[in-house]
Amino acid sequence: MDDLYRDFILDHYKNPRNFGELDPATHRYHDTNPLCGDEITMFLLVGDEGRIDDVHFTGRGCAISQASASILTEEIKGKTLDEVKEFDREHVLANLGIPISPARIKCALLSLKALKGAAWGLTAWPGEEPKEAASS
Repeated sequence: MDDLYRDFILDHYKNPRNFGELDPATHRYHDTNPLCGDEITMFLLVGDEGRIDDVHFTGRGCAISQASASILTEEIKGKTLDEVKEFDREHVLANLGIPISPARIKCALLSLKALKGAAWGLTAWPGEEPKEAASS
């Protein structure tokens, strides 16, 4: 079963869904994992009713970080910002379908952090300095 999920992750890494900038985007958030250099920018287009009409991401990094972002973007189209704000680490890790080592947890969760930053309209994570690409 792990092989099936590994193939799933590799497919999302090699053929990421919703990859590229989204213009116009109503919400965006950029973050990096300083331990390994992975980075992700999440772009959301939120409609009048608070639903995510479109989502894209850009970034670079390991298969886990990029596949996690690709999988997450497929799931959130049509959801409300409130629904997305409720996503948690267990949700994202379950989507990946394989055990993630402690050294790779930040890679797997980088897309969730970028998504939550965008959903909350943050320009910086609480307690951190604003990032240049975080503006909406």
